[in-house]
Amino acid sequence: MTDQRVGAAFRAVRVRRGWRQVDVAKRARVSAGVVSLIERGHLDLVSTPAFRRVAGAVEIRAEISLTLPHGELERLLNAGHAALHEALAGHLQGLPGWLHLPEVSFAIYRERGIIDILAFHMPTGSLLVIELKTELVGLEDLLSTMDVRLRHAATIARERGWHARTVSGWVVLADSATNRRRVTAHGSALRAAFPADGRVMRGWLRSPTGPIRALSFWASSRLPTVSQNAFGRRRVRVREIKGRSMPSAS
Repeated sequence: MTDQRVGAAFRAVRVRRGWRQVDVAKRARVSAGVVSLIERGHLDLVSTPAFRRVAGAVEIRAEISLTLPHGELERLLNAGHAALHEALAGHLQGLPGWLHLPEVSFAIYRERGIIDILAFHMPTGSLLVIELKTELVGLEDLLSTMDVRLRHAATIARERGWHARTVSGWVVLADSATNRRRVTAHGSALRAAFPADGRVMRGWLRSPTGPIRALSFWASSRLPTVSQNAFGRRRVRVREIKGRSMPSAS
């Protein structure tokens, strides 16, 4: 969508609601001039925070679309996810009693999706749903995704011959400044949903007892960055961050 069409869409929504530009500006805590710039398609003259506030004021969901030639961006993002997946799979392989399956798809009633890693501890009947995130985009999306997967996990596992006694969930985030900042911003809600940290999770993996909900960071030289694409082996250690332990790597 061109900048002009974006502006036209904002104006159409505002007019349909019967609001003046000054009404939108007041709701968005910006000047009426900013609203006018957006509606005229001059998005390059408006800051991203101001644009998002105006979008929120008129109840438009604004999403940024990023592209690179020949699908390079998608391959880069997939490479990061694949590296994180490989690191976690390798860690599970080194733990006794654990079986795991990658990319487990499901379709139950109208809910469908893919579990990044579905792991099962045969001796204790502990089922573990692992969600991998190279980037934490939104809290609601993460919570709803995990809710669906955890509700259906036992059924999905049973179809594969695994009979779960307990169902647990582990959210693993690539360790980055952006992810840490977003986790801090949603700290209370994330701690309520996933109270266990990396240190607790590592102990639980060695000896699963009861269900657990955990969120931790995973730092690895295998994960590509802007300046690094080389993949190398890594050892896992624990880093203390603001009173909470998160798995990291060295």
